[in-house]
Amino acid sequence: MTGYVYMTASQMRGIIYIGVTNDLARRIPEHKEGNGAWFTARYGVQRLVWYEEHFDMRDAIQREKSLKRWRRQWKIDLIEKINPEWHELLRGLDW
Repeated sequence: MTGYVYMTASQMRGIIYIGVTNDLARRIPEHKEGNGAWFTARYGVQRLVWYEEHFDMRDAIQREKSLKRWRRQWKIDLIEKINPEWHELLRGLDW
């Protein structure tokens, strides 16, 4: 089963949330509607700024756990490597 690891942010270089899902097209709108994790609802962390697809959900879960242990600056660098302006990527996905 395919899995996605993703990062949402409150704003550019703001609060970052890391999550994992098997359906990114469903999960991100849930965050935007306030039905995602309590953390994203409380802190307004709704802008999809980075994601990575894995062909095995177990790999996605392992990657999520690894990223959560990273230093904040490493996460910022990873985001800015593909999305230097921290644009909302939701519209850029093909679904």
